[in-house]
Amino acid sequence: DITVITPVFGDDAQRPLFFVANRGHHAEIGGITPGSVPPFSQTLAEEGACITRCKLVEHGRFNEAGISELLLAPGRLPPLPDRPPNSGTRRLQDNLYDLKAQVAANQKGAGLLRELIAHYRLEVVQAYMAHIQDNAEAAVRRLVVRYCEQHNVVDATTLHAVDYMDDGNPIEVHITLERATRRMVFDFAGTGPQVKANHNVPRAVVASAVIYVLRTLIDEDIPLNGGFLKAVELKIPHPSMLSPMPAAAVVAGTVETSSRIVDVLLQAFGAVAGAQGTMNNFTFGDDCFGYYETVGGGSGAGPGWDGKDAVHAHMSNTRITDAEILERRYPVILHEFSIRTGSGGAGHYHGGNGVVREIEFLQPMTAAIVSERRVYEPYGLAGGHPGLRGRNLLIRSSGEVVDMGGRNEVAVAPGDRIRLETPGGGGYGNQ
Repeated sequence: DITVITPVFGDDAQRPLFFVANRGHHAEIGGITPGSVPPFSQTLAEEGACITRCKLVEHGRFNEAGISELLLAPGRLPPLPDRPPNSGTRRLQDNLYDLKAQVAANQKGAGLLRELIAHYRLEVVQAYMAHIQDNAEAAVRRLVVRYCEQHNVVDATTLHAVDYMDDGNPIEVHITLERATRRMVFDFAGTGPQVKANHNVPRAVVASAVIYVLRTLIDEDIPLNGGFLKAVELKIPHPSMLSPMPAAAVVAGTVETSSRIVDVLLQAFGAVAGAQGTMNNFTFGDDCFGYYETVGGGSGAGPGWDGKDAVHAHMSNTRITDAEILERRYPVILHEFSIRTGSGGAGHYHGGNGVVREIEFLQPMTAAIVSERRVYEPYGLAGGHPGLRGRNLLIRSSGEVVDMGGRNEVAVAPGDRIRLETPGGGGYGNQ
């Protein structure tokens, strides 16, 4: 992820009135594995370019030399017997094109803001920015009152849930709803420590997961914004898996741990059964290119609905490359992309089914998978059954079949295939 931030100045150009920003996920920014999602990274530097800050545009000129230097040499690491040296990006031109697109997007946003200011005046625009956040805060406070009324809570109540990453590390939450103050406290005490792996997650991602869950629980048409957290207190132990030290590896945190945080929060509220709980991050490439995709699965069932088949649920929110484009641009053949029938959990309402995706390689390269829910299945709720766990298989051209586990990296030869069977969603209610 690379975030591009642009200030929007007023007529006096003395200080920014607003900032516009966008975050782009670049499919390749270096690191020890093509696709920049290494299964076995243990530090941030092993995952590619580490950009604290870089002035990308100055006096209307794109700083190609400066950003290229950061992307091509993201901090070389000494090679070890079991670890190659950290490399720079394998697709610099792609990065530069994408960064220029991010800059253009910000320019469009800044132009629209200036149009608003010209039409409504600065004071009105700033006032409505505050109104949007105040409205989100009020909606959260109404949610607290409504929940307490529905569950006959006079003073306060605390909801609790815990779930586990596939390595056994817990994510635990205690959510206190205070009726008098109309506020919530999300306390993640009991969550596991920082890990010597890459599914640590920055605090900002925890906050984003909380905002997302609150938005799903509020039955109002409100845009996502920081006002959702004005009536919320977050307590996150530090250092921990949800608040690691700065050099910790985090590449699987945003995609995998965030999914588990959302599942835990929704489980605490009793809102919906577990979704697939993973993004099934699949990468392959060589020294010249890196390809990255995420693969959908089943969503959880809830009170009044079945889960959906073959979708990206909650935090993943991504689309996959069309089969025709994949085979045209990369040396692979897509053998199967289908619904994994029977993988959704049974219940009065059935969980959604996962996906089967099988790809054959036409030249030597490195392939990697970073996934979860290969040990702990997506939970059922209110008597519903859990969804099936996922499975990642390496099928050699010789016919040998090997279970790759949840996270692995392998050298593949022409004729080898990797088959992903993604998890189904949990069921809801007794049959």
